[in-house]
Amino acid sequence: MSTPLTKPTRACECRRIETTFGTTEPSASGDVERKLAAARGLMARRGLAALVLQGTDGVAWITDGLTNRIEAGNPASAAWVVVTADAAHVITTNVELPRLAAEGGLDAFELHGVDWFADGFASLAEELADAPASSIGGLGADVADDVIELRLALTESEQARLAALAVDATAALEGAVREWTPGELDVEVQGRVAAALEAAGAFGACLIVGGDDRVERFRHPLACARPVQRLLMAVVVAERHGLHAAATRFASAGRLTGSVGAARRAAAVVERAVLDASQAGATYGEALTALADGYADVGRPAAWREHYQGGPIGYRQREFEIVPTQVASRWFGAPISPGTALAWNPSVSGGGKCEDTYLVEEDGLRRLTASEDWPVEEDGRPAVLDLVSGAAA
Repeated sequence: MSTPLTKPTRACECRRIETTFGTTEPSASGDVERKLAAARGLMARRGLAALVLQGTDGVAWITDGLTNRIEAGNPASAAWVVVTADAAHVITTNVELPRLAAEGGLDAFELHGVDWFADGFASLAEELADAPASSIGGLGADVADDVIELRLALTESEQARLAALAVDATAALEGAVREWTPGELDVEVQGRVAAALEAAGAFGACLIVGGDDRVERFRHPLACARPVQRLLMAVVVAERHGLHAAATRFASAGRLTGSVGAARRAAAVVERAVLDASQAGATYGEALTALADGYADVGRPAAWREHYQGGPIGYRQREFEIVPTQVASRWFGAPISPGTALAWNPSVSGGGKCEDTYLVEEDGLRRLTASEDWPVEEDGRPAVLDLVSGAAA
């Protein structure tokens, strides 16, 4: 905790811009009210006077999908949310205030503006909370993991929005890969993915396209204007209304080489192991232990150290990411709840990588990044598209 600060006066360095926008009318879905109640429950448990959400992830969650990125990929939000025991506020700049008032759908919040050049967000948050920063979650008190815990299990409306995003992200990814012509530059394929996402009102929070030996050598073969002749990998994490969906697809010009095929089969074994262990009621530790066992089963016991392994996905590309040895993490023993979205990402050097977005349901996992016209393996997983045959490579 930081040293308590005195309450700022109205004569702070920023000029507060008063508005009459914002009401306490309930939203159509009621999700905002439920999230505000959850936030206040957290405040009560932690003995906090208020909760401040200042990242795009937290703001999108509690407002139920506010689209508020001025700079794509920047986690800093152009608006902060301040929740107190009896009110909910949005602080933004005088630049964004008219837009958010007209189009933000923020009826459950009181809107406040500060001059864009005054850097007065924190001071105004303390004023609205009537408390020093040390007693405000997200300002002087760390509540980041607590907020993640509140939002891991998605509401029904969030699940529907994520499913729709996953459909659009899959179509953008697979459509761009399917149109690949051997010899085409990696940036041209990437441009098609990005354009399709933008046309669907989403964007690529992560977008990786690479080919040939670079896929076999590097886990992240970022596009660099090189021609792709025989093997293409495209990765996307798409974002829309704060939610994220992830998927990876491969295509080849003819059959895979033996080494790439072996790496893909090994990664598939690991993916199956972690998916089978990621059932409702299991713990994240059990899923990660299964993932580590999968790597051991294919003779690569330390390979999980070589790349990010994924985890729950939602208002961040991964809400958290831990490894099999982090048994002291608060997440290791946490249960996997129905309504949680998962995007595991096992990989094996040489071109083996698996990634899709799944929703945890009471009776199993549902792959959200599925399509009807992409070739699949015998177990239903996405296969490598062979452009020559149009089937699995």
